[in-house]
Amino acid sequence: MDLCPMGRRVDNLLFSQGPERRTRRNLHRMGHLVSCKLKRNAGAGIAKGKPATGPRMTHEIEKRIPLDDLLVFHQVARSLTSSFDLDTILRTIIEHMERFIEAELWTLLMLDESRQELYYAIAAGGEEASLRDLRVKVGEGVAGWVVEHGETLIVPEAEDDPRMKRMNSGKRKPGQLSSVRSVIALPLRGRKGTHGAIEIFNPRNDQMNDYTIAFLHILADHAAIAIENANDVARIQQLTITDDVTGLYNVRHLYDRLGRELERSNRLGLPVSLAFLDLDHFKLVNDAHGHLVGSELLALTGQRLQELSRKQDWCFRYGGDEFVILMPETGAEAALAQATALHRALLETRFRTKRGLDLTVSACVGVATGPADGATVHTIIGAADARMYAVKANGRGAVRGA
Repeated sequence: MDLCPMGRRVDNLLFSQGPERRTRRNLHRMGHLVSCKLKRNAGAGIAKGKPATGPRMTHEIEKRIPLDDLLVFHQVARSLTSSFDLDTILRTIIEHMERFIEAELWTLLMLDESRQELYYAIAAGGEEASLRDLRVKVGEGVAGWVVEHGETLIVPEAEDDPRMKRMNSGKRKPGQLSSVRSVIALPLRGRKGTHGAIEIFNPRNDQMNDYTIAFLHILADHAAIAIENANDVARIQQLTITDDVTGLYNVRHLYDRLGRELERSNRLGLPVSLAFLDLDHFKLVNDAHGHLVGSELLALTGQRLQELSRKQDWCFRYGGDEFVILMPETGAEAALAQATALHRALLETRFRTKRGLDLTVSACVGVATGPADGATVHTIIGAADARMYAVKANGRGAVRGA
């Protein structure tokens, strides 16, 4: 049995340039490349030039690179590059880990960059629910250490490792494990940084060898690239539905979201309401202070509307100085009350610009409720818009419902 030295760091060099599409015709060529990289990993010096497991492991690698294993590598690459949905990718990673290595628990933690914390995004072994609310600071425990240093960590004897003593004390023990005897942890490190970590608890001793670690490196490299691709696609999709000035959703997303809510309303018999806001005399702000101040005031107004709205409501910039608040599962009376309270708070808000100006805004608001005021996107927006214009024609600065 070729156990790795306790707490050994393994240089994550395999497939660092990312996966390429390979057909079955090229698998034998791929096998030669994988074999060379695995042998290099087996014989490479670790910390301070210490040898790995020597000729025996190199011979084992040469014997264990048949077509079946190459098909596994090929399947991993194909599975992880066939979807841009992050949840699907994370579940694929866990599934491949479960198939390849026997252990008591497999977890995948993702990095919350704003808080510098790791959260358990997914777990196998029936522990997903128990781990959902746990957080791990970067630098704390095994996963935190791996993310902080960007290196693989193998601990075959946990009782002698200080990072594991806190975990086995009880509070930091993952899931319902009676004890953590050993662990393999790998960073999910891509071109744009480290995105999280894979943890495998209490794997079989005979699987803690260089060949297994090499396979896990391949999996982690492919996974990091797939995660980055999914995040890039999600950011692009978010940009297509976001208003550049205010950061609120744009009118394109309003039509889509309102259409879905109306379908749900029709199916379940629930009301859906909408408030249409038009800022009063906003052109005077642009004329007096310039369009840069006007854009800044629009952004501040959008942020304030978001703050004043309920958690279940959706805020949109319709265009120009017009905004829409979508209120799912809200009847006419409740929607009018919410719009009135929001309008009052908006009037009382003083906005401080970067140039030191103190500005206020007023608005005309029209409220409509489906299905009573309309069962389609255009009819319900039209009803709210008409009531907003009725307010504008009668003195401005008020709210009008049915």
